[in-house]
Amino acid sequence: MIDISGKETITRIATASGRIKLRKSTLERVKNNQVKKGDVFTIAKVAAFNAVKIVPNLIPFCHPIPIENIDIDFEIENDTIIKVSCKVKSFSKTGVEMEALTGVGIALLNIWDVVKMYEKDEGGQYPSTEIFDIKVESKVKE
Repeated sequence: MIDISGKETITRIATASGRIKLRKSTLERVKNNQVKKGDVFTIAKVAAFNAVKIVPNLIPFCHPIPIENIDIDFEIENDTIIKVSCKVKSFSKTGVEMEALTGVGIALLNIWDVVKMYEKDEGGQYPSTEIFDIKVESKVKE
């Protein structure tokens, strides 16, 4: 672990995003709240909140830091793509990029999990389902 004891405690904010591609029919189910496992966005949001708070348990070299705020947003970009954004804020000595990236990743994985029954082909494969474009959109030190 890197020694951060000499660093100043300041406001740290990071925003990450990622996308998931689904079948058009699956995305219609999501939009109309017709997914058998429940409300896709609520499930993904709660999972992302939980994940952000345990990042040091998942990523060994991340410092435990106080999480002041988490915002998760979902945007339906077209008839097959959902964009997930995660903004994390902390007052600490180290950044929150990994927390934001983890929130996005876990939200996307939970979306996949709750809709996978609609995404499978006859052979049980996922020929068109894809998680992609996960990145840090911005990082702020104040």
